Amino acid sequence: MQLKEKTAFITGAASGLGLAAAQRFIAEGANVMLFDLDADRAQAVASELGSRASWSAGDVSDESQVEAAVQKTLATFGSLHVNVNSAGIGAAAKTVGRDGPMPQSQFERVIRVNLLGTFNVLRLCAAAMQKNDAQTDDSERGVIINVASVAAYDGQMGQAAYSASKGGIAAMTLPIARDLARDGIRVMTVAPGIFATPLMQASPQPVKDALVDMIQFPKRMGLPEEFADLACHIVSSSYLNGEVIRLDAAIRMAAR
Repeated sequence: MQLKEKTAFITGAASGLGLAAAQRFIAEGANVMLFDLDADRAQAVASELGSRASWSAGDVSDESQVEAAVQKTLATFGSLHVNVNSAGIGAAAKTVGRDGPMPQSQFERVIRVNLLGTFNVLRLCAAAMQKNDAQTDDSERGVIINVASVAAYDGQMGQAAYSASKGGIAAMTLPIARDLARDGIRVMTVAPGIFATPLMQASPQPVKDALVDMIQFPKRMGLPEEFADLACHIVSSSYLNGEVIRLDAAIRMAAR
């Protein structure tokens, strides 16, 4: 599927990987609905991106808020072809720390936003994609790109909740691809390594240096634009389906 004249629904789109994808998609001729918890930032970014961008604010795990955003997408652009799920949170805490066991509520919140939120958005976007006419000779109607993390495979100490949430995204990729195959909707997941997002850039320099030291080659953080490049390739390559791609410069995370 080509991005030109298609419409993408991107979560976490006001910054980081989601913003990079939105910018690149628009450059390729797509329309983009920016969905983000930060309403002011989403509105500002949409204004900067121009007439091919619109915005809606909400929590990815809230069914009614996402449903309203999907309906706004259809009302604004007429259809929905691509969904990129990059919204997520992290919360570092050991299973049992100095103050006792990790609060159950903290674990649940990470799972709710990262895993349940991703599923909530993709299921509603898939329902909209089902109504599309065939877009390719293969009768493709839509593409879903989820964002996991290398923490799904080698999470560090204190990342139990985050790794579980991202591992769930990786694990559900194939069964959802199988569920949606008859509708001509492909499902892929990207598992990024260490990327130069605003959140990571705000970390102390010793923390950033230690993370970069684990990267093999190239010896640097990934650029959000490199994530956007891969997202574009996934959309255009119809034989990519049901798989998780590590975008990580061969990093393997140490225990701490």
